[in-house]
Amino acid sequence: MASTSESSASPQGQAEKPVVIVTVGMAGSGKTTFMQRLNAHLFQNQEPRYVMNLDPAVAKLPFQCNLDIRDSVNYKKVMEEHRLGPNGAIMTSLNLFTTKVDQVLNILEKRAVPDPENPSRKPVKTILVDTPGQIEVFVWSASGTILLDSLASSFPTVIAYIVDTTRACSTSTFMSNMLYACSILYKTKLPMVVVFNKTDIQDAGFAKEWMTDYEAFREALDGDENKNAFGGQDGGSGYMASLLNSMSLMLEEFYSHLKVVSVSSVKGTGIDDFMDAVKEKVHEFNTVYQPELDRRRAEREEIKKKQREKELEKMMRDMSMDGLTAAAPEENKSDDEDVQEPTPDGDSDDEIDDENDREGLQARYAASLLGKDSVTEEASFAKYLHSQRNATQ
Repeated sequence: MASTSESSASPQGQAEKPVVIVTVGMAGSGKTTFMQRLNAHLFQNQEPRYVMNLDPAVAKLPFQCNLDIRDSVNYKKVMEEHRLGPNGAIMTSLNLFTTKVDQVLNILEKRAVPDPENPSRKPVKTILVDTPGQIEVFVWSASGTILLDSLASSFPTVIAYIVDTTRACSTSTFMSNMLYACSILYKTKLPMVVVFNKTDIQDAGFAKEWMTDYEAFREALDGDENKNAFGGQDGGSGYMASLLNSMSLMLEEFYSHLKVVSVSSVKGTGIDDFMDAVKEKVHEFNTVYQPELDRRRAEREEIKKKQREKELEKMMRDMSMDGLTAAAPEENKSDDEDVQEPTPDGDSDDEIDDENDREGLQARYAASLLGKDSVTEEASFAKYLHSQRNATQ
């Protein structure tokens, strides 16, 4: 009952937006196979989906894409033209693709609403995004940040971090994956679901136990140390064991806020649990992350507004100084020229002219900002000052 009331309190229209699932993970963790299984699961349940591929170096995909980065960027040509290696070419390809992020968002927003010209086509409910195998190229690059921020600004976005369970049996590899997950969570500032993949080969119960029971992880750590799993001498490396032990204590708070599911992409087990976890994270996005995104967006707009006001004030000040300079005599008067007598109120005619010129300049500048043409007969501002000086004389 509580979840129903909370979901009803979400922003209007937010629940109707499709959820974006971005899969990330180390090379060989099974991201592509997981995407294939997830796509097949949604197709079987007749749920409209939209599939995006952001890996420009993949040779062949086992699923069909609605939007493929390879259609707009040629990875091999990027390597040849820019003389780059594999990682540099992937990053450059993502940078080129990011220049079209507005077009991508327009396509997604159109697919998220009913099509009047094609009423039979249902709006998409899920957007699947496959990323390059080089996790650091996407997560820690400027293009990856722009893509994630753009998606999160329009749709509820969830990160699915894929872990190879067979490799995570070692305490050191397990801790490396958890540190990756922690850094990605705080880098993207988006809700995350940790997916232990390949559970048809290795059950993920040990990993869940290590995340909830410190003593269990400590026992496994002692076992690896006694087996000389860290490559040290005389029973293992004490430094490595101490480091992993400290990391486990540090990540205990991180584990408590993490959603973990076990999935077999080959057999399809655990996909329903993953989708349930995504629904929970969508609610978390709407209630926790979305207000924070709105606050940060409002702060950026306020900063831009202050900068515009500051630039306008500086421009007005500069124009006022230019008016004083233009009002000054262009040539120094000779000694034999008569000095003007002060006016009865104590002000000289030059001071009055300066004030008039300054006020006239500001009025002309204000009129130009409003799109008005205050100059009708004078060909230049100098002629205007000359005519005003002759009138006073």
